[in-house]
Amino acid sequence: MARNLSHLRFLSVAPNRPLGNPIHARHGGEGQQDEDGAGNGSLTAVFKDGSGSSGGRDGRVVPAELHKEATESYMAYALSVLLGRALPDVRDGLKPVHRRILYAMHELGLSSRKPFKKCARVVGEVLGKFHPHGDTAVYDSLVRMAQDFSLRFPLIQGHGNFGSIDADPAAAMRYTECRLESVVMSFNFVLAGTHRSNFVGRSGSRYGKFWSLILHMLFTAVDFIPNFDNSHKEPSLLPARLPTLLLNGSSGIAVGMATNIPPHNLGELVDVLCALIHNPDASLQELLECMPGPDFPTGGLIMGNLGGSTTIKYVHMATALSGETFLGSNAGFYWILDAYRTGRGRIVVRGKAEIELLDSKTKRSAIIIKEIPYQTNKSSLVEKIAELVESKSLEGISDIRDESDRTGMRVVIELKRGADPSIVLNNLYRLSALQSSFSCNMVGILDGQPKLMGLKELLQAFLDFRCSVVERRARYKLSQAQDRRHIVEGIVVGLDNLDRVIGIIREASSNAAASAGLRNGLELPPMSEMILGFHLDFGEFNLSDKQAEAILDINLRRLNLLERKKFVDESGSLMEQISKLTELLSSRKNILQLIEQEAIELKNKFSSPRRSILEDSDGGQLEDIDVIPNEEMLLAFSEKGYVKRMKPNTFNLQNRGTIGKSVGKLRLNDAMSDFIVCRAHDHVLYFSDRGTVYSARAYKIPESSRTAAGTPLVQIISLPEGERVTSIISVSEFPEDQFLVMLTVNGYIKKVSLNSFSAIRSTGIIAIQLVPGDELKWVRCCTNDDLLAMASQNGMVILSSCHIIRALSRNTRGAIAMRLKEGDKMASMDIIPAARHKDLDQSEEDSANNEENSSGPWLLFISENGYGKRVPLSSFRQLPLNRVGLIGYKFSSEDRLAAVFVVGFSVAEDGESEEQVVLVSQSGTVNRIKVRDISIQSRYARGVILMRLEYAGKIQSASLISASAYEVPEMQLEEAAAEDISVASS
Repeated sequence: MARNLSHLRFLSVAPNRPLGNPIHARHGGEGQQDEDGAGNGSLTAVFKDGSGSSGGRDGRVVPAELHKEATESYMAYALSVLLGRALPDVRDGLKPVHRRILYAMHELGLSSRKPFKKCARVVGEVLGKFHPHGDTAVYDSLVRMAQDFSLRFPLIQGHGNFGSIDADPAAAMRYTECRLESVVMSFNFVLAGTHRSNFVGRSGSRYGKFWSLILHMLFTAVDFIPNFDNSHKEPSLLPARLPTLLLNGSSGIAVGMATNIPPHNLGELVDVLCALIHNPDASLQELLECMPGPDFPTGGLIMGNLGGSTTIKYVHMATALSGETFLGSNAGFYWILDAYRTGRGRIVVRGKAEIELLDSKTKRSAIIIKEIPYQTNKSSLVEKIAELVESKSLEGISDIRDESDRTGMRVVIELKRGADPSIVLNNLYRLSALQSSFSCNMVGILDGQPKLMGLKELLQAFLDFRCSVVERRARYKLSQAQDRRHIVEGIVVGLDNLDRVIGIIREASSNAAASAGLRNGLELPPMSEMILGFHLDFGEFNLSDKQAEAILDINLRRLNLLERKKFVDESGSLMEQISKLTELLSSRKNILQLIEQEAIELKNKFSSPRRSILEDSDGGQLEDIDVIPNEEMLLAFSEKGYVKRMKPNTFNLQNRGTIGKSVGKLRLNDAMSDFIVCRAHDHVLYFSDRGTVYSARAYKIPESSRTAAGTPLVQIISLPEGERVTSIISVSEFPEDQFLVMLTVNGYIKKVSLNSFSAIRSTGIIAIQLVPGDELKWVRCCTNDDLLAMASQNGMVILSSCHIIRALSRNTRGAIAMRLKEGDKMASMDIIPAARHKDLDQSEEDSANNEENSSGPWLLFISENGYGKRVPLSSFRQLPLNRVGLIGYKFSSEDRLAAVFVVGFSVAEDGESEEQVVLVSQSGTVNRIKVRDISIQSRYARGVILMRLEYAGKIQSASLISASAYEVPEMQLEEAAAEDISVASS
């Protein structure tokens, strides 16, 4: 084993050990000890420096444990990947490769106004001077910086094929060309005035390449560092004017960590930066008022912005106070908030789609996809949808085609006839990448270390960096202005004493002597003073070396008065500039004001409208209700607690007096109790005889055929043993101005706000308090302006206003509705909508002739023996509660009232009713007839036969359906929805 391992060789990057030394690994045995002096047989590494043998060995041997050496080497590699390749710097928002590409293009002079150059030229410049990696990595990074679907603001302007949103690769770098975008120059990504030619002096004698690099480090806004072979200098950072890390985002995978930051809108980013400048203690919700969310270059809908700013404040307060994760109807928004608060979160993005009508005759439509989520491959998305359609996982689609071109994206998904576009679109969101999640992981390099930061930390880190850049820039400009003013002052002094200066220069033996004479003065012979006619005192000039050199460099043509005035004006301008720079450097507040001013200038120049729309929703969570068509359905309930859902065309229209059609197979000793018409998305409220209400969506009931027995109700709601459901209503929403009117068998009535039933737990809630021996039987929806019609089993009727019934809480009994005679009980109740009832303040003494030809509305009475009639509503006057009521039906001793309805609101051109009534017998036979076939009679008449019950027992329940759409052949109700639905049961 030791012999095999003796040939192991690897490189160590430990700083205290030279790189590249060969090492050998061996097991520690007898005579060998670890660092603590105890030999344990561990694997050790032996380093040889090749400097000769010592003690019988061929070189200096350094024992080292292999696992420690591997750990150090791996950590060095990991840090190299983190800092030098994968993670961006928080301050300028760029990775090293992006920074080097921009700087190399600046050095090549590829500004936005210069001609394009081959990308291969740029890649070669980057590889040769700055980036010690492969050309593929550099070119791929360059290509991404030129793609408008990858970056919100591309930094490079490309010419040629730079790929597409379909993941098509870019052309080879020898075919494509590039140059810097104008936004790069405005963002101050490149260092203005730092080109090498700006630092080369006269004939390059004094300021060569070395001095240009030194000036780079000394007088620019950022530090310069040596490149990989120490032959050039490169900037450690670029002085960006905006937080580019948030503007364009970033993504990268390093060793042990990764980063994924979404892009944002430039205008919103400037606003949030200014908000933080004005209020350094601003809370997260105050910052999100300015920048509510990301802005992806591909647009789309960002889900989970439920409630806007109000939700931001509420969620933030709830999170800050409780310290718990806020999950609820706006849980999707909490993910966005959490991403900005902690740096990690999830953002749900949907593609933008529209529904277009292709053919008005056949009513065929299509879904047009115009935008897709960020970083989604369009061609893969289309292929995935096609696979879903082929595998029958996605129904309702007949054709898919991609019609995208240079003008924009357009993916057409044609639907089959009768398919619901909303349902198909929701299925696309749920099953395909048309809805995807962007996982935020905002990790960046700060102070040489990777760090996970939230929004405020990122902005604050950028502001600190920007303040440092502005301060260094101002100090450099101040130094330049002071140096220039110093030289200009010397030139003005020289021009003011031109004759003396000329005398010194003429008498000087060399340039050095002339310079020294201007600085210190010269002793000239007395003959010179006699020739000049005055005494020279050259020491009064007090000129410096630079001033003396500047005077010597002046051309004779600049010795006129006009040139002197220019120097004087320049000196004044420099004094003003120095004053401004000194004031700027006097406080951080002035620096922040300048940063804000520069950011606002960029906003005014480059800001663009938001592409991603913030959708007020619950975070894009798709539930079953989102992919279930809201179609009309029939619900049948039995006394034993069985329920089934059927299509609305299950029962065809029949004539009055027929036997009817069976509703299906019933259990032993079971009978139909209720039969309602509703929609799949409606909330079905189940009221039990004990005054408890339960709730479930209508689509929760399994769909069955007409002959099926149904599903036990206890599988849908938590119904205790011995409790039975007596009334069922369906509601689509819970407005506060609507109420539920409840009527018990013993004649107690109560009105409760419908909004009180919007949140019903699975075990149910109390709807009404009952006295012993009483049970809740009827529940109807109403408003305060509606009328209420109640009838007892003996045919007594009370017509009253819902307004006089006082609204109570759920846990109350209510008031007496009708004085019942001995042996009588309540039989039915119905609501007359306020928008449809007429003036009923008429005398009940109408003549028989007028009753036969009376127009609606009418009260439709149905007896247990299958008889029925219509009585004009004008035959009844309004009465207060707690009265005996008026006679509405004269029954024989063997018959009683089963149900009463208000009909005549849906009328045809001839003034007759278009409603239909569904009768269900105790044996389960169903008969569906037109209301217009039931004759109009007086209050004391017996009525006509509606359903023959020789072998079917009595009428168990009756339901009224009012809709003109029901007149289509064979009752194809799935193509025509009902207008109004009212239900009553015995």
